[in-house]
Amino acid sequence: MLLALDAGNSNITIGAFEGRQLVSQWRLRTVHEQTSDEWGILLRNLFVPAGLDIEKVDGIIVCSVVPPIDSTLAAMTKRYFNREAMFVGPRTDLGLAIRYDNPNEVGADRLVNGVAGFYKYGGPCVIVDFGTTINFDVISRDAEYLGGAIAVGIGIAIDALFSRTARLPLVEFRPPKDVVGTNTVASMQSGLYFGAIGMIDGILERIVDKLGPETKAVATGGQAQMIVSGSRFLKVVDEHLTLEGLAMIWERNRR
Repeated sequence: MLLALDAGNSNITIGAFEGRQLVSQWRLRTVHEQTSDEWGILLRNLFVPAGLDIEKVDGIIVCSVVPPIDSTLAAMTKRYFNREAMFVGPRTDLGLAIRYDNPNEVGADRLVNGVAGFYKYGGPCVIVDFGTTINFDVISRDAEYLGGAIAVGIGIAIDALFSRTARLPLVEFRPPKDVVGTNTVASMQSGLYFGAIGMIDGILERIVDKLGPETKAVATGGQAQMIVSGSRFLKVVDEHLTLEGLAMIWERNRR
């Protein structure tokens, strides 16, 4: 059994694979102060209600964009799973050529999404990942990770409106009934929703112009489903794309 960990700034998503099949998935908050013992106990406790045997874990792969917790996760896998975790980075055999100016600057999650996007959907393609930030990751038809764009995440935008203004409330992100809001909450939801779609479609339009009309656009992450319903370019949502990319990289490197 493979344990795949996607450690982001807000959450850690964990998947258990038997072969290529994702049999269980969990999401935990990313807590910088958590010790390796706390992580280990949390993970072990997830296996019992899922009916999984922790002794069957024979591989662990991690993509992390939170360097302060990397050593803690590495210590946890050794102590609680008796396994050295594979951490994905630019020197990992990905099956993609990295064309970034400095490959060490690319987030591991962006590389993993590029792998999954290319080998599931073909190239050229662009993966839009809705997390703390909104990442656009572009892969050519020749299996090259070209780079992309990083935009402000929807959660950050909501927090900024609330914290930087005196009278605007904290609102839930959801599609509004109408683009013209008739109260403050509805007006904020309209601005947040259609503003996000306008930004996303604007960037995607330029990427498609650059790569060609056959470019596939795939969404994953938090608000992907809501955005896709209003987007001109995003039509496919792949909820488990990052975890599946980790499984692909594990299989490639294990061989």
